[in-house]
Amino acid sequence: MQKYICNVCNYIYDPAKGDPDSGIEPGTPFEAIPDDWSCPKCGAKKSQFEPYGSPELSLKS
Repeated sequence: MQKYICNVCNYIYDPAKGDPDSGIEPGTPFEAIPDDWSCPKCGAKKSQFEPYGSPELSLKS
């Protein structure tokens, strides 16, 4: 599953871990997280995250 990184604080959302403190169970893909979810580290909106991966992958999207 695709990881996502916060553009504000560089927190990485890992679907394998989820965000249990916010009620997001492990195994939850980023796309399935509610739109009102925010970064657990800095509070940034979900829309401020982008796919996390190698630079080559980011350039193709």
